Amino acid sequence: MADEYPGVVEGDGYAVAHIDDLGEGYGFRKLRKGLGVDEFGINAIVIPPGYETGRHLHEEQQELYFVHRGRVEMEFGDGSAHEMPEGSAARVDASTVRRVRNPSDSEDAVYVVVGAKGGYVGRDGKLPEGEESRFGEDSPPGA
Repeated sequence: MADEYPGVVEGDGYAVAHIDDLGEGYGFRKLRKGLGVDEFGINAIVIPPGYETGRHLHEEQQELYFVHRGRVEMEFGDGSAHEMPEGSAARVDASTVRRVRNPSDSEDAVYVVVGAKGGYVGRDGKLPEGEESRFGEDSPPGA
């Protein structure tokens, strides 16, 4: 990855990068490839003001859309449209037709799409040996 994505910092069991380290201009930022993700699909997509994607659906994977910057409008196969400001998220089943549009006339929009098939593995988080709280020594009451 270092040759193709020189801004990615890799360590033992992790990789860290800014989305601008994974591409430039409009279109896809390959988070999956750039960070070495192999359990699910994930991309950041940058779209210019007024741009509208084509309609599409999937055969198998459910997707989660998260608006990182700006706002997008999602239109679904049933004809409904929902404006999503920064920080919004939408779950879309595989067979649901969808289209994304940047309704702004002056700002780019950046959204992240995560896709997968196979289901949730459950709550499998654990504390490292010898640690008593995931919040550290100054954890809030009841945490």
